[in-house]
Amino acid sequence: MMEVVSVKVDSDTKQRMRRLSRVNWSETIRRAIEKTIEEEELRERNVKPRDVRKARLMADSIRRPSKGWDSTREIRKWRDRRR
Repeated sequence: MMEVVSVKVDSDTKQRMRRLSRVNWSETIRRAIEKTIEEEELRERNVKPRDVRKARLMADSIRRPSKGWDSTREIRKWRDRRR
């Protein structure tokens, strides 16, 4: 369940937010809070955010499928072998 958190901004900021009504401000603020929490928790454990970003990039590069690999074809192959 989501909790409610109120945020106060000055009137100029609020007007600018209204002009940019297409932006989901709740989600934007939620992401900023989550990012800050993550960074602070890492700081408490003496882990540098830069190192975490590097590790994520490395993990993402490993997950990418090889050229010419088709997941649909692979699934079909294994399903057909069961029969």
